[in-house]
Amino acid sequence: EGYTVFKNILANLGTQAINSALNGMKKLGSAFVNVGKQALESYGEYEQLKGGVETLFKDSADTILEYSQDAYRTAGMSANEYMSTITTFSASLIQSLDGDTQKAVEYSDRAITDMSDNANKMGTDIGMLQNAYQGFAKQNYTMLDNLKLGYGGTKTEMERLIKDASQMKDVQKELGIEVDASSMSFGNIVNAISVMQKHMDIAGTTSKEAGTTIQGSANAMKSAWTNLVTGMADSNANIEDLVRNLMTTIVGDGSAENLGLLGNVLPAVNNIINGIVD
Repeated sequence: EGYTVFKNILANLGTQAINSALNGMKKLGSAFVNVGKQALESYGEYEQLKGGVETLFKDSADTILEYSQDAYRTAGMSANEYMSTITTFSASLIQSLDGDTQKAVEYSDRAITDMSDNANKMGTDIGMLQNAYQGFAKQNYTMLDNLKLGYGGTKTEMERLIKDASQMKDVQKELGIEVDASSMSFGNIVNAISVMQKHMDIAGTTSKEAGTTIQGSANAMKSAWTNLVTGMADSNANIEDLVRNLMTTIVGDGSAENLGLLGNVLPAVNNIINGIVD
């Protein structure tokens, strides 16, 4: 009788195991289908954005594409988000730089990094910052106060910011840029904001937080994952690099500057457990 009961238990356990395995396979299959769908959609968006970048930046477009792959760390954005943001103001920026696309690449990349750093340091929604820069490109300064740099949303206040930044020669030298006190061109505005944010210790926060804070590393991981998913549908993508980038956001690179998501989360979890025990 005991043997029969034991046999029935094993049979039930076996049935449960098989059902669990089948359900797991179904879920895994659904996950693969979902990732495949994401890959197609994301790559379709990538192709469209890439075409826009190539139209705007011409021979300098490859540099933008390179910067976009590193934006998960420098700006907390996926490559698609980076290119989508850059195309909203780059035409005006190229025009303000007399058609110099290579110079426009560097200005655009710095502008996006400045936006991300400002959002991280000042807690401003990055959408508001993007709108502000789009306004500046059209000589609309009403959203200057969105940057929380101590300047109001008027043309006079923008002129004051430019004049103040133009006097910070040491910061200009450190960044390798110049600010013309009398120019209201979009390119000069971008430079002035970069100088002011460097002066106020706002610059570089996105890159730093990507390796040393929970939220920063989580944002970097999400962006690196999006890049990997996009690359799955791209025959020219370097999947090994994309996977390596993703893993670095999760486990870090062994340095104190990049602990990865796990390195930032685990100490916090340990503190929570100790707090509960106390």
